[in-house]
Amino acid sequence: MVKQKRRAALPMSDLRKTFGSRLQENVMMANFTSARIGGPADALLVVRSLDEMVEAATQLWALGAPFKLLGNGSNVLVSDAGLRAVVIINHARTIKINSRQDMPTAWAESGVNLAVLARRAALRGFAGLEWIAAIPGSLGGAIYGNAGAFGSDIENCLAVAEILHPKLGRQVWDTEQFEYSYRSSVLKRQPEEGIILAAELKLSPGNCEVVQERTRELIEKRRKSQPPGSGMGSIFKNPPGNHAGKLIEAAGLKGKRIGGAEISTWHANFIINRENATAEDIRQLIELAQEDVMRKFNVSLEMEIEMIGDWQPLA
Repeated sequence: MVKQKRRAALPMSDLRKTFGSRLQENVMMANFTSARIGGPADALLVVRSLDEMVEAATQLWALGAPFKLLGNGSNVLVSDAGLRAVVIINHARTIKINSRQDMPTAWAESGVNLAVLARRAALRGFAGLEWIAAIPGSLGGAIYGNAGAFGSDIENCLAVAEILHPKLGRQVWDTEQFEYSYRSSVLKRQPEEGIILAAELKLSPGNCEVVQERTRELIEKRRKSQPPGSGMGSIFKNPPGNHAGKLIEAAGLKGKRIGGAEISTWHANFIINRENATAEDIRQLIELAQEDVMRKFNVSLEMEIEMIGDWQPLA
């Protein structure tokens, strides 16, 4: 392997002057990802409100410092070498249920946990978000990647979202501006277009007990179909007319291990951190699955997760 050229160093003295004690340095990303994997980020900031996020992003753009915004870290694979950027951990989690209007909505900051948001709506007797309760991750990540489950997705329930653009400032986008496709959006394809601050999701009136029961049913259904423990999934998007997990299983890869990582014996579109797995272990399993499925079934598996950080190219 030839080592990938590293990015230019961050302006650390300027960052220290701007953010003071809020700036953490050389932070292991394994502490901030669901797979418990990832090398050191050069710098890290935690934001706890929409205003803090706006301030941090605006200052980083002004300094010319690259940054990556993360919520729960459930859909990213951070390289073992880490990343030469500032990581913003999004803990902006305010939720407001707007019921005094013709169309009830839930407004939430982008760091809100999806399960918390779904339960809050259910407790108020509003339907429409039951399906998101079983999805690990934050609202911002779900909007960014057009998350979906049980026949629904973000595109169908999003009313508007507030975006921060590096040059145009704060904007309100409707669904069409996200240019959604299956498990993707214009922000996922072109991250330089901005970051997600908050969103308003459509609700519908319902019976409190019925909505809560439906939420519990979907959480249980998801729990029974997906493996527990530290890991990642869904690794791949489902190809048209097929399922990535079934193809990987049919290729005979269920239970395949490389280092400490394993293609789950429970659901083959998940990779589990069994024993101190590295990001490289997971990447090799991803590439093995892609190669075997292509060779045996002539189907190309496209990743749903994102690989971020400094990676070495294959030899």
